[in-house]
Parts: sequence; C-alpha cells; structure tokens
Amino acid sequence: MIALLLLAFAPHFRIVTFGDSLTAPRNGVVTYTDVLAEELPRRGIPVDIWNAGVGGNTSTQARARFDHDVLQRRPDLVIIQLGTNDSAIDVWKKPPAAAPRVSIFHYRDNLLYFIRTLREHHAKVILITPNRLAWTPKLRELYGKPPYHPGDPDGFNLLLDAYSDMMRGIAARERVPLIDAAAAMPTSLLLDGMHPNSEGHRLVANLLLNTIPSLLKP
Repeated sequence: MIALLLLAFAPHFRIVTFGDSLTAPRNGVVTYTDVLAEELPRRGIPVDIWNAGVGGNTSTQARARFDHDVLQRRPDLVIIQLGTNDSAIDVWKKPPAAAPRVSIFHYRDNLLYFIRTLREHHAKVILITPNRLAWTPKLRELYGKPPYHPGDPDGFNLLLDAYSDMMRGIAARERVPLIDAAAAMPTSLLLDGMHPNSEGHRLVANLLLNTIPSLLKP
C-alpha cells in the first residue's frame, strides 16, 4: 500500500518516441512505445508517453514537425529512431532516383539538431539505429535495381548500414545512449522485410528498459 501511494505521488516523466514507421502505431502490433507505457510504471517510473512516429518520414520531414510534436510536450526524454527513409534511393521512380532521399550529411545535421536542441530544453535523448531490412518479393520488385543488390541477402542494406554507422558515431561523440536495433534485430522478427512485429518491438523495448531507469530517476 505504501509503495502504491508513493508511486501515485511520484513525478510523472514525459517521454516522446520520435521516428518513422518503425516507431509509429501499427494495426495489430504492440509497439515499443506501448510496452514502455506499461512496463515503466511497474518499475516505479510513472510516465506520460507519446508516440510521435509518422510513417514515411525522413529526418528532414521529422525536423519540420519537431517543435509541435516533441518540444511542445516538454519532454524529459526523447527516443529517436530515424534513417530508413533518409537512406532510401527510389529506383522505382520514372526516371529512377540516383541519390538517397536525404544525404547522409543532412541526416547527420538533423540528428545533431535534435540532440542539441533537446539539451537546451533540459531533455535526455536515446538514439535507436533503424533495424536492417530483408528482401521480399514486393521489395525486390520495387528496389531490385542498382545500386541495390537483389541477389545478395544483405543487398537492401547497402546504404542503410552507412546511416546506422553515422548514428553510432554521433552517439559516441555526443555521449548519447544508443540502442543498436540494427545489430540486435533478426530479420525473422520483421513483418514485411522492413517493420518489426510485436516480438521485435518487445526486443527493442527490453533494451530501452535497461537504459531508461538510469536517465530518469524518480
């Protein structure tokens, strides 16, 4: 009873999960945001948590809504997972694109903007690398052209791996906690070659649950 009373009067931490379709709500899937909302209070960390993932977003598109979707919520912690759409080369277009949607240098600048702006607002940050991708018949039909390698099981990760490496370097230099979903997520946990199923989200949530308590101390 005393523990419950203490929890009831403990400060509620404000968390925003900020990203693309790897973060956004998905019909039939329990996302890592959902898991955190349930598990953190059980661990004595009361939270108000918002899922600010938007499918299809690049880091540049996310930056355009950053003030409204993140800063205006006055977060204590923001969890950022972006990069899949930035790195995509839309070879399916007519004429086909020849470069990523967002260059790796603009991607770097956007991540640094998020981190440094959040620090100015006294918010903590966790970065999550985008999980790696796996070929499916549909993805081969769309993206199975150079510079991608449809005959190579890893051929759809050609550019994505470089963007994940950029995020890893930023996390190290800026001393920001990193959840390396690219390294941890097996492709067997993907619904469609791109998006994690509930078990994949649980994997990411468990890694976050190992990190968040040290950042948010009631």
